[in-house]
Amino acid sequence: MDTPELPANLAFLRRLVTVLTIIMIGGVVTVVGLLVIRLNANPVPLPLPDSVTLPDGTEATAFTIGSDWYAVVSAEDEILIFDQVTGTLRQTIAID
Repeated sequence: MDTPELPANLAFLRRLVTVLTIIMIGGVVTVVGLLVIRLNANPVPLPLPDSVTLPDGTEATAFTIGSDWYAVVSAEDEILIFDQVTGTLRQTIAID
């Protein structure tokens, strides 16, 4: 049994779809590979201060860091904002 030959346009379209499928599979493999590599990389350590001197009787419950400051949330519902370079207290914000 002879198979009829495909028209030229249909043969070109068939090759085009095959190439597109291969490129899409390669793209998905690349994206998954980059995600695996990126998620398994060691995170960059935060530039934490060596020590934080809190006012007497203050107990820290949370800590956050900004570009040139860091903040400590105290058990007394206050946010203490310190200068990152000098470590001096910049501002105290009471939480209502």
